[in-house]
Amino acid sequence: MDRAHTEGEANTSQARAEWAARETDAAARDLLDRDAGAFLHQALSSPCVATIAKAEGIWIEDMAGRRYMDFHGNSVHHIGYGHPRLVQAIKDQLDALPFSPRRFANDVATDLAEKLGQITPGDLSKVLFTTGGSDANEVALKIARAATGRFKTISFWDSYHGAGFGAAAVGGEATFRSHIAGPLIPGTEHVAPFHPTQCPYGHDTLEKSAEACAGMMEYVLGREGDVAAVIAEPMRAVPIVPPPGFWKAVRAACDRQGALLIFDEIPTGLGKTGRMLSFEHDEVAPDIVTFGKALGGGILPIAATIARSDLDVAGDFAIGHYTHEKNPVTARAALTTIQIIEDEGLVDRSARLGAAAMDRLRETVGASPIVSDIRGRGLMFGVEIGSERDARIPDPDRAERIYYACLAEGLSFKISAGSVLTLSPPLTILEEDLDRALTIVETAIRAAA
Repeated sequence: MDRAHTEGEANTSQARAEWAARETDAAARDLLDRDAGAFLHQALSSPCVATIAKAEGIWIEDMAGRRYMDFHGNSVHHIGYGHPRLVQAIKDQLDALPFSPRRFANDVATDLAEKLGQITPGDLSKVLFTTGGSDANEVALKIARAATGRFKTISFWDSYHGAGFGAAAVGGEATFRSHIAGPLIPGTEHVAPFHPTQCPYGHDTLEKSAEACAGMMEYVLGREGDVAAVIAEPMRAVPIVPPPGFWKAVRAACDRQGALLIFDEIPTGLGKTGRMLSFEHDEVAPDIVTFGKALGGGILPIAATIARSDLDVAGDFAIGHYTHEKNPVTARAALTTIQIIEDEGLVDRSARLGAAAMDRLRETVGASPIVSDIRGRGLMFGVEIGSERDARIPDPDRAERIYYACLAEGLSFKISAGSVLTLSPPLTILEEDLDRALTIVETAIRAAA
């Protein structure tokens, strides 16, 4: 089970230690000890404090039989765990064609490439598959360099684009940067994000902060003069929603300065925010977009980079020479996942359930002295926890206590940015299960206040 903690958080805390101490099952304790001995230790994953033995639908179950609704899932479980149609499609593909060397064409990989071009707005139709989102973002950066003849980028501090050297260089989280001795790749300029609680622009509203941020983006683009691309998450998965007009302003600035716009849709795409792609809310189109995480249906790893057709300019070079580049089994998983999302109407369902959930939270806990904000899109929403003295001051300790109180009641989620209870259930969740989860959160917030 994922420990569901904030970016940059240390590996120890009193609440986490108390939770780990509750594990009395001998087999589970043995597995945790073996895990700690076998894996390299790093923030956000290992050592673990709980086990997992089963994952089905919205549920995960540990070795002692305790079940939890998973409202995190590393953003892979849009269609739930083990969707029967997806499992059968993978089994059938294994029987038909289990592997394809990348220099051979196979129909399922080509079908997936064409399908991604169909669901992506604008003239984004040229595709390359990778095994993970970090690689997909690095392919996007290579395309931008090849197409523009430039090497610089602009991105946000506090953003996340993967753990590779290139992805970590354009990312802005200290967790993925500060341990690396020496420089990352050059030319990676950063600006402060647009959210008023996370940037130094000095504005107390989202709209004013975003306006200042867009102005800073234009300023840096102009001052550098040779930026290949702006790379960003169209909606931060923490979550932070851009105000109307923000991305239009950035898009216009990129066009004026000859820079490409790359959107990282790895956690937010495929219906999570109530649109197939989250940037559709903002009525803009990037030059390149990346997918990952949920693309494999919560079973297999696959990611994709999709570019405008006129950016297919690197044919003489290897920009993403991956062994599993055209793997028919991972391609089948991705293609079937998209078909399930479409056939079951999960994009509209995400919009409807998410709006109702946020309305309910605003009504039930929005006036709590420790709740500073409730925000999100679709089934990716969050409750920001602050101090009783001033809710605008983040209170990570209180947020963590709320998290473990919810975990004890059978609900797992992620704490983002130190103090945001980030709730991201599968798009297939039953309404009664969503209601039950919200009741658990509301009860824990009231107790913490």
